[in-house]
Amino acid sequence: MANKKSPASGWPVIQGDYISGSAESCVAVCSFGSHLDEQGVCDAGAAICGSCKTENLGLEKLIANTISNPNIRFIVFCGTEVKGHLSGQSLKALHENGVEGGKIVGSNGAIAFIENLDAAAIGRFQEQVEIIDIMESEDMGAITAKINECAGKDPGAFDADPMVIEVSADEGGAESTEGVEAVMSAELALIHARMKTIQMMVTDMGYRNRYAAGVYSGKVEGVMIGLIVSFVLLGFLLMG
Repeated sequence: MANKKSPASGWPVIQGDYISGSAESCVAVCSFGSHLDEQGVCDAGAAICGSCKTENLGLEKLIANTISNPNIRFIVFCGTEVKGHLSGQSLKALHENGVEGGKIVGSNGAIAFIENLDAAAIGRFQEQVEIIDIMESEDMGAITAKINECAGKDPGAFDADPMVIEVSADEGGAESTEGVEAVMSAELALIHARMKTIQMMVTDMGYRNRYAAGVYSGKVEGVMIGLIVSFVLLGFLLMG
């Protein structure tokens, strides 16, 4: 039998739109924009099953619940993609490419910015789980077959203690008071993304301006020192 570990106390540690099953299962199931028979999926052997509608807070919550349970080694992607947010494509991109400058590398989602996960948490997620992609499928038979397939090749618990992180719900209404994601419209998500990009550009411009000011100041000081040295040398020559 595959080696198992105790997940973090109170697992799943983050509230969300999901049903949990056996914490010793090696499989998590994410249905993204679809609502399936989550209880049925857990009864079929999944540790946890639920949707994930946003490519920022939603992904962070999913990753937090995954890395706080070392027994989860596979995530089955199923259900429909979320228009505009593309949370399925974004999570796959994060798993493959990571995050750079706060943005998921390779994501086509409108607001694919990660704020609550550090490099260690992202690296842990990438190492701990393998993605099983049957996106667009809502067929319980196909999902159950993948759960059984993963269970048959369970490598055992990840060789590290549970990693617990806090995820704050401050993404402009991206989460309700009950801890369930509320999806922005694609248009609003696009505006939010553009504002975020402009903010990053303004910050970058500030850094560039500081650098340019420093270079200019250095040039002026260099010219002044050069002139003073030249005048001193000229004075010596005239005196000689």
